[in-house]
Amino acid sequence: MTWFSWGLGELTGAADGPPTAPDAPVAARVQALVRALSPLSIDVSQVLVGRAALHGWRRAGHVSANGSCRLVRAADGWLAVNLSRPTDLDLLPALLEADVTTDPWTALTTAAATRPAAELAARAQLLGIPAAVPHSAATLRPLRTSLLGEPAPAGALVVLDLSAMWAGPLCAHLLGRAGAQVVKVEDVRRPDGARFGPPKFYDDLHRGHAGVVLDFSTPEGRTALSNLAADADLVIESSRPRALRRLGLVAEDWLTAAPGRTWISITGYGRDDPDQRVAFGDDAAVAGGLIATAPDGTPVFCGDAIADPLTGLFAAAAALASRRAGGGHLLDIAMAGVAAHTARPGAGDPGSEWALC
Repeated sequence: MTWFSWGLGELTGAADGPPTAPDAPVAARVQALVRALSPLSIDVSQVLVGRAALHGWRRAGHVSANGSCRLVRAADGWLAVNLSRPTDLDLLPALLEADVTTDPWTALTTAAATRPAAELAARAQLLGIPAAVPHSAATLRPLRTSLLGEPAPAGALVVLDLSAMWAGPLCAHLLGRAGAQVVKVEDVRRPDGARFGPPKFYDDLHRGHAGVVLDFSTPEGRTALSNLAADADLVIESSRPRALRRLGLVAEDWLTAAPGRTWISITGYGRDDPDQRVAFGDDAAVAGGLIATAPDGTPVFCGDAIADPLTGLFAAAAALASRRAGGGHLLDIAMAGVAAHTARPGAGDPGSEWALC
């Protein structure tokens, strides 16, 4: 009953139906991560449902808790489409290959009914719109570890947090609580999107962290970023690899430049995803198969963008494992893979995926 005691039932199921839960060992996976983060005291309910509580969100079945992602019926099944950004709405006519003169979701639902789900999801991703077919990433690993640098005894930990929104900042928050000094860096032209939500959510994640705002479009900004990276022991980022390379930050080079470093890369489907697909927490969870079923047999969302907080917990556990092993690791963490790992049945060791030593 842990799923319900954490409050996730209030965020899972049809809006006019009973609370429900996925047929998945979520509690065992989460409890393993909590043990890995000991002696930190983790309020799992706060981590998983705290953001929704601040907004007053409730379960809405085929609509995500935040309203930006929907499970849409296609000609041969279902797909999740996330229209969370203005640019996603702007690209909808290109996705549907038709003018959109009605409500965007009505237009999408009507068009999807005549098209294969995988085909529509692939076209959406080609345009940069987060979309996924349920279970399409069910075999994706949550973590790929590369030992690229020399190990070194663990000492004081300085974390450079280049991530945004939820998963990466949650990882940084947990490492900060474990004693790390965290420096949060934002581009003046692209502030962290979490700033536009409830201030308490952003403030709680970043409490005690130093904040630096740079203009990455200028040589001065890029030099300052390079200097901050040179002083860091661990980097957390959630960008496509080429984006940071344009700024002069190359994970492989940074890891080999000094012993004991760890680089955490959080993406939707992994750094080596050939299509470089984008993902947010709700559609990543659907891709990994972390979904529930309504009484009428249709799929419904689990929790609030649940792949995000699960990935934050997972990344923090992997980071601490890397530190215990002396560092030198590139930790390539896929949100859809974390969701798949959480949803995957089996009685095996739920912590084996992130145990590096």
